[in-house]
Amino acid sequence: MRARLALLAYLAAIVFATTVHQISPLALGLGLVLALAGRDWLRILRRACIAILLFNLVVTLSYGVIAGLQGTFSLEFVVLVNLRVLLLTCLTFLFVSRVNPFEALAFSRSLTFLFTLAYSQSMAFKQALEDFRLAFRSRRIEQVNLRDRYRHSASMGVHFLDKSLHRATEITQVM
Repeated sequence: MRARLALLAYLAAIVFATTVHQISPLALGLGLVLALAGRDWLRILRRACIAILLFNLVVTLSYGVIAGLQGTFSLEFVVLVNLRVLLLTCLTFLFVSRVNPFEALAFSRSLTFLFTLAYSQSMAFKQALEDFRLAFRSRRIEQVNLRDRYRHSASMGVHFLDKSLHRATEITQVM
């Protein structure tokens, strides 16, 4: 029951964070999430910042270039978007660290089944990523240059894309 209530609160917080268009309530929400995290607040904030860094950088720079060319740049909008993404990410990390998603979704067999599929796929990808990383590390004698690391990353990306398309096709055919 506790997990279901936490899921309901999480979903309500997601709706709140996506519908509010002012900085102060979002900042207050982020402060509340970090306060609820207790001693883990710094770890959650650091993980969230690392997770969203590339996304926010691309979005902010793209907006800055386009809005700058049009003469409509708004620093308030940049802060609003970045704060919203940070709040949603911290909220998600807090939810995942405190609530067992299988318990939270136990009220619905189909949601539990769907989550189990997604979870098993993510675990398979995580294991494959670890295998690739270990294989890359074990086959090198000296420091690998940046070009080779990019090639390895590109080949992993192609592998994961092919694998996800193949699995999606299999799951669609089974359903």
